[in-house]
Amino acid sequence: MSTVKKTKASRTTHVRTVRTFKRFTLGQRWEHAILFLCLTVLLLTGLPQKYRAATWSQAILATPERVELLQTIHHIAAIVLGVIVLYHLGIIIVQLSRRSLPGDMLPTWKDVQDAWHMLQHLLYIKKDKPKFGKYNFEQKVTYWFVFFAIGILGISGVITWFPEFFTRFLPGGVVPAAKLAHSTEAVTLAIFIFIWHFYHVHLERLNLSIFTGTLNEEDMTSYHQLEYKRILGKAEPGDKQE
Repeated sequence: MSTVKKTKASRTTHVRTVRTFKRFTLGQRWEHAILFLCLTVLLLTGLPQKYRAATWSQAILATPERVELLQTIHHIAAIVLGVIVLYHLGIIIVQLSRRSLPGDMLPTWKDVQDAWHMLQHLLYIKKDKPKFGKYNFEQKVTYWFVFFAIGILGISGVITWFPEFFTRFLPGGVVPAAKLAHSTEAVTLAIFIFIWHFYHVHLERLNLSIFTGTLNEEDMTSYHQLEYKRILGKAEPGDKQE
């Protein structure tokens, strides 16, 4: 779906037409915003607990009341994150039941080919970049990495939160293992988001479509050429998006 916006460059110049294409629904944008907020709060409240021996951490956790407050905020953010994950999974289940689940985010063989093509482009072996559909292989890697990382964080976090319950039927060593997995995965996810994801979305090019819901025509033709041609009905027999 595309829309056309008209803007005036100045009072003396003619009207310039800008075509935009819908990328994300309002619900998807809210999901992303809440997800980002929850992960940020969890990171800010979790790191001081992981590095308690550090001077800066000891300054934050100087009293038992501060420790309890930080843990409470951490748990509330974890619950909100869990609700968002369940909401996301619920949408997927509903779409599956209606046979309307889009396969845009599913990994395909083309993603492997695109990654290899991009590597050759970065090594100056190929001049052109691969052509992408609605989502490229980098965006799919981000989605599935975050998906499984949140799963690991959720399972290990619940075990850490209720150790007495789980040690009734699991070995006692599961608790320190869960703590290690939880903190390590949290740091890995933070590095991944703030280096890989932030660079590719906001530094390499300023892509605000997850906030605005739309992408302009120039970016569509540059980064999602196959999807652009599909929307306009100009797809060619050799154009494969999957």
